[in-house]
Amino acid sequence: MNTSPNITFNDGQQIPQLGYGVWQVEDDVAEKVVGQALDAGFRHIDTAKIYGNEAGVGRGIAASDVDEKDIFVTTKLWNDDQGYESTLEAFDRSAERLGLSKPVDLYLIHWAQPENHLYLDTWKAMIELQRQGKVVSIGVSNFPEEQLREIIRETGVTPAIHQIELHPYFNQARMRQVNEELGIKTEAWSPLGQGGDVLKESTVTEIAERHGASAGQVVIAWHLAIGNVVIPKSVTPERIVENFKALDVSLSADEVEAINGLTKSDGRIGNDPVETMK
Repeated sequence: MNTSPNITFNDGQQIPQLGYGVWQVEDDVAEKVVGQALDAGFRHIDTAKIYGNEAGVGRGIAASDVDEKDIFVTTKLWNDDQGYESTLEAFDRSAERLGLSKPVDLYLIHWAQPENHLYLDTWKAMIELQRQGKVVSIGVSNFPEEQLREIIRETGVTPAIHQIELHPYFNQARMRQVNEELGIKTEAWSPLGQGGDVLKESTVTEIAERHGASAGQVVIAWHLAIGNVVIPKSVTPERIVENFKALDVSLSADEVEAINGLTKSDGRIGNDPVETMK
């Protein structure tokens, strides 16, 4: 079985570059599909408090034949739990739902929520959780550049990773450059553009035909080629296996550049991190 390459954080911890996401997966379904993902070869599972499936993820891990210590687990703090003390309390609840016998590998602030002005205190709490050994690495998700630079400047602690919307229609060249400058790894959510028109793009389908691969595999291979950590989601057993086998697809520099060229100024699908979510 092929294995995902690892990427090394600025704190020395390694994360499997290809992971499995469980956004919009019901808790009872999460238990089953996490087991299927682990059977397919995934060793990196990404969940969040707001997904409502941390307990299912934990049950799936516990039921698997794969040793827990070999599985990299990410979860995220939701917006209404921001603030110093509330972050500490929210993490303990997430950890209880996951039921792991080890520290959580990665804990993220899910959204900056800039207008609420709690992201700095929240980041300080994340640092404390890491200091206490409850989490191994800490990072952020959906942070505007200004707030990203601020938390580093004010605490001296740089996030290990920054998870952002990123797909061929919205390749986030500027934020990837900022992350690289700051020593932060980039992780892509909605990496397949939520299965939309990007998978029908002639650029993608022609590359897929040349490689004897699916369009989804080509897009995942593109993420891997440009250095992203990537977490495709599927609840279909065959597609879970197919996504993991994207590791076998190796794109040329010209093919990577062709997919880079698909980005659009209006390509964002999700919320803009600059705006506070109501």
